[in-house]
Amino acid sequence: MADTDSVIVGLATCGIAAGGLAVRDAIAQEIKERKLNVELNETGCIGYCFAEVLVEVRKKGMPRVVYGNVVPSDVPNIVETHLLNSKIWDKKALLIEGKKMPESDFLEKQKRIVLRNCGTINPESIDDYISRDGYKALKRALRMKPEHVRKIVLDSGLRGRGGAGFPTGRKWEFCARATGEEKYLICNADEGDPGAFMDRSVLEGDPHAVLEGMIIGGYAIGATHGYIYCRAEYPLALKRLRLAIEQAKKKGFLGKNILNSNYSLDISLKEGAGAFVCGEETAMIASIEGYRGMPRPRPPFPANSGLWGMPTNINNVETLASVPWIIREGEKKYASFGTERSKGTKVFCLTGKVRRGGLAEVEMGTTLRDVIFGVGGGIKQGRKFKAVQIGGPSGGCLPASLLDTPVDYDSLTALGAIMGSGGMVVVDDSTCRVDLAKYFLNFTQMESCGKCVPCRLGT
Repeated sequence: MADTDSVIVGLATCGIAAGGLAVRDAIAQEIKERKLNVELNETGCIGYCFAEVLVEVRKKGMPRVVYGNVVPSDVPNIVETHLLNSKIWDKKALLIEGKKMPESDFLEKQKRIVLRNCGTINPESIDDYISRDGYKALKRALRMKPEHVRKIVLDSGLRGRGGAGFPTGRKWEFCARATGEEKYLICNADEGDPGAFMDRSVLEGDPHAVLEGMIIGGYAIGATHGYIYCRAEYPLALKRLRLAIEQAKKKGFLGKNILNSNYSLDISLKEGAGAFVCGEETAMIASIEGYRGMPRPRPPFPANSGLWGMPTNINNVETLASVPWIIREGEKKYASFGTERSKGTKVFCLTGKVRRGGLAEVEMGTTLRDVIFGVGGGIKQGRKFKAVQIGGPSGGCLPASLLDTPVDYDSLTALGAIMGSGGMVVVDDSTCRVDLAKYFLNFTQMESCGKCVPCRLGT
């Protein structure tokens, strides 16, 4: 973003739903009427969904300030007080650079790797992404042998963030060793769990990070074509992905002979129709091929026989967005975060009765208590915490007695829950857990494809 006075409006889906477009238009009108030399820009979701609409003001000689819960009628006060009189309008100031604020904990208690650019850059500007070391990892990877890239990812300890937690480097290795005329890489952006919006927010806030991760992954396994499978209910994510793909092609990061190398990759977008089952790998492959999205028996696994019978690797959005950071910063640095068997960070969606609902990224091994009461600020209206539903419809409900459980793959599985994609639905003492269980079972029943016995008979 330019080194001039600027106003940046959060325009991810959460910001737009809260009235962000009207706020942006009001700011544009004020700038025009007052003939101010101020750049108006937009960004994705910084994670403070509980305080949307967010407006950041960057003025020379002043700290950066984020105003929260902004409505159009607030705009004249922000412009008059901050931009014209160089004073912070305290009434709606949410974050002030260098100053401890009541809501500062939300960001300070996080470790942001996947969300490193979300809410910071303009997601529709490849130059903004490049200014934050974007595509440096791709340049570095292309100077290595593919097996070296795979080893870095394996040694980092990165596990699939879509729910199963399979080691990403090992998955890449299986596909790289498989034989086939062509190989495919698929980005799974078919996010369907109730209360989950991690993938959507990353795609809306930092689409180039996902593209860069895909290109590096494609190079590592020898893929000739990539697909991003994204649900059609995410129109803003799809718009920004299309734009990012075009920008990457123009800059030579995508297409034939990427950055004058011998490696070529094209990436296509496939819109899903919103079937929950298409988040499963083989059902997704069937959908891309033009068939009804139904799972297939395994083996053969997609790494050996996937899309059109060719070796296929599937990773989710968060996994791929982690890859550029790992290649750029090193596998040892990534592995220094987290626990022995769960390395790195995890993005969670805090929803339900939590006070600071939104998007948060924490180190693996952080306790549920630190996530819900530290990052999330505790329970709304001072009510009593009852439970957190984690891992989507197939996950589990963990009560207050288990609040000190570390959030990692093994600890959650041992309690009968799962990490899942990262949804956390917090409930207080006013919530009936029978009704909650009924809701999730109804969801599972409605979305069931009827292929396996538990879904066909067990519900």
